[in-house]
Amino acid sequence: MPEEQAFSVLVKIMFDYGLRELFKQNFEDLHCKFYQLERLMQEYIPDLYNHFLDISLEAHMYASQWFLTLFTAKFPLYMVFHIIDLLLCEGISVIFNVALGLLKTSKDDLLLTDFEGALKFFRVQLPKRYRSEENAKRLMELACNTKISQKKLKKFEKEYHTMREQQAQQEDPLERFERENRRLQEANMRLEQENDDLAHELVTSKIALRKDLDNAEEKADALNKELLMTKQKLIDAEDEKRRLEEESAQLKEMCRRELDKAESEIKKNSSIIGDYKQICSQLSERLEKQQTANKVEIEKIRQKVDDCDRCRDFFSKEGRVKGTSSAKGVSDEDTDEEKETLKNQLREMELELAQTKLQLVEAECKIQDLEHHLGLALSEVQAAKKTWFNRTLNSIKTATGVQGKETC
Repeated sequence: MPEEQAFSVLVKIMFDYGLRELFKQNFEDLHCKFYQLERLMQEYIPDLYNHFLDISLEAHMYASQWFLTLFTAKFPLYMVFHIIDLLLCEGISVIFNVALGLLKTSKDDLLLTDFEGALKFFRVQLPKRYRSEENAKRLMELACNTKISQKKLKKFEKEYHTMREQQAQQEDPLERFERENRRLQEANMRLEQENDDLAHELVTSKIALRKDLDNAEEKADALNKELLMTKQKLIDAEDEKRRLEEESAQLKEMCRRELDKAESEIKKNSSIIGDYKQICSQLSERLEKQQTANKVEIEKIRQKVDDCDRCRDFFSKEGRVKGTSSAKGVSDEDTDEEKETLKNQLREMELELAQTKLQLVEAECKIQDLEHHLGLALSEVQAAKKTWFNRTLNSIKTATGVQGKETC
């Protein structure tokens, strides 16, 4: 049970169950209990009582701890628990029941001992016997079955007090007063010693209390300083937090503007690329049509050349001009003019074809240039996004780390 309840039970046993009386007036009530136990032994186990008289073994030599400690000094706890349960239910007279039970169960062994052997038996062998729960259970059954009337105990108590009065009357008054005086002197010396001990303890307690108070004041000052420093750190942390939040907002706004700008640039470049693709597509179609028309025209010219007897001598089947050896016999002026005209037309067609190819190459270069610019723009946008995200994340981590350190 908790300490408070255990102390309350102790107070209850000491005052209401009469255990405190055993310790008062020079253990006068304890000696009365010893006399009652010997008278009960004389009635219940007379042979063991006579044996103790023969070896001069008195009750106070073996039963003191039974009454003063309720058997807790030597016996196992599971046995003591049963004894205390009976005491709380029946009263202090239960000690006589348990004591008679112990003496009855040990009678045969005790009758064989002398004075020293009996004391050793009570000190060693008797507690060891009841380490067995079975033996303890049989002892408690025997104690509960032993009937001891309160009238008989009152009678023995009255006999003891009568005997003590007779001894006091027979004793010399001077010796009695001297003994009482010695007792009072011893009590006075004991009280003075207790008073000195209490005074020393009081002074020591005051010194210790003063030291504890000084230490507490120092700790309080240190804690106040630490509290002020912590408050200042908290204010600085809040300022830093606000500054970082403002920087973060500015970074977000700047990144948003850059992102909008990059998106608009991407849209513009996409539009330009679309226009150039459309132009290139148109140029390609035009080039293909022109090439087709040129091929048709060339075929027509070849057909005409093949049909003309005079022209057949100047051109080969592949459409090339033959050498001078094939033209020696021709000197007609009309033939020369027609040949010159065909050559001019062929040169113009080749020139136009070359220009068309040049335009196609220029268009392809422009397309590649625009695609390169588009790739650069996309890379810048991605870099801007990553840079903004990293800066924001680093700012948040820095702010969180600063706050965590200051909180620690």
